[in-house]
Amino acid sequence: MSSRIVVQKYGGTSVGDTTKIQNVARRIKKYHDEGNKVAVVVSAMGHTTDELVDLADKLSSNPPKREMDMLLSTGEQVSIALLAIALNEIGVPAQSFTGSQVKILTDGNFSNAKIEMIDRTRIDEAFGKGKVVIVAGFQGIDKEDNIVTLGRGGSDTSAVALAAALGADECEIYTDVDGVYTADPRKISTAKMHKQITYEEMLELASLGAGVLHSRSVELAMNYNVVIHVRSSFHEKSGTLVMSEDKIMEKMKVSGVTAKGDQARITIADVKDKPGIAADLFTKLANKDVIVDVIVQSSPKDGINTISFTVAKKDILAAKPIIDEYAKTNGNGTAEIDENISIVSAVGVGMKSHVGVAATMFQALADQKINIEMISTSEIKISCVIKQDQSEQAVKALHTAFIG
Repeated sequence: MSSRIVVQKYGGTSVGDTTKIQNVARRIKKYHDEGNKVAVVVSAMGHTTDELVDLADKLSSNPPKREMDMLLSTGEQVSIALLAIALNEIGVPAQSFTGSQVKILTDGNFSNAKIEMIDRTRIDEAFGKGKVVIVAGFQGIDKEDNIVTLGRGGSDTSAVALAAALGADECEIYTDVDGVYTADPRKISTAKMHKQITYEEMLELASLGAGVLHSRSVELAMNYNVVIHVRSSFHEKSGTLVMSEDKIMEKMKVSGVTAKGDQARITIADVKDKPGIAADLFTKLANKDVIVDVIVQSSPKDGINTISFTVAKKDILAAKPIIDEYAKTNGNGTAEIDENISIVSAVGVGMKSHVGVAATMFQALADQKINIEMISTSEIKISCVIKQDQSEQAVKALHTAFIG
């Protein structure tokens, strides 16, 4: 009989109704019957979170973040209780816990908190009684016992943090896809599923729009060396292992192609060319929690240049007063905002040892008459800003060029 600790996470589609919850319970039962100590993190059922947000929006255009966290955390409370009921019904002792009950302590940043510590006392007590532990994902508490949430997709982060706290070697993330693919298989019929992929590649893909894993969960797994196993909750087949680069033998030149369409480009022209100008702008944006992605600054001419950068469309409201004031003070008085863009990217640790990746990417786009408006690179990534209506065409062309 095994006595290892197994940590699993089930997303909203996996627990979307009572039939699916019963299927999840039967899967968990197999692990429990083998003698494993099983800890399960569960998301809210189906579209519950969206429905709760809609209710709040009907009451206020700007509801307090504390109250939104109080509201949204109820979705997970429903699903953990239902799963515990389903497990007990089939003879598996189980106990559900909210984030506050297991003391998932966070930094207290409402709606986007970071986990600082998990107290495993109550979990170990439940394990000692032979129980399956079910923990609400997406939530924790601050030092004043306020309920805080971890941001959308935060249940992945909850699961990896729990695996790290419990010393588990692996965290199984169950979802509605078989694993991590080279592109979105719903759009690219030739997309291939990875058996293994590195933390670095997955982190880039997650931040660039691949919706399989939350980027913060991958970063956490990398920091604590927790292997993530992305699997389908609808069958028993193995999925994709997300792990350290030194454990992967063969590294693809390009492991994935993505498109991110939730971005907007902001351009400020006639900016004075002097030290500290850019630092002032991006410091003020950072202070408003606006994340900047691609940045391009033109070469100075006659003492002026142009700064262009991309932000998430949802952050435009927070960014606009800052960029308008900046344009008046340091530019020509106006800032152009273009929401009709997409960021297409090619990612792969193999780029470190292969030449010609950029040339191949640019040629593939040129062959499709797709104009590149901005370029950003890292050691394992090349991103291009293009028109949004050419996004799908671009991904298909890049996937064909690099993967087939």
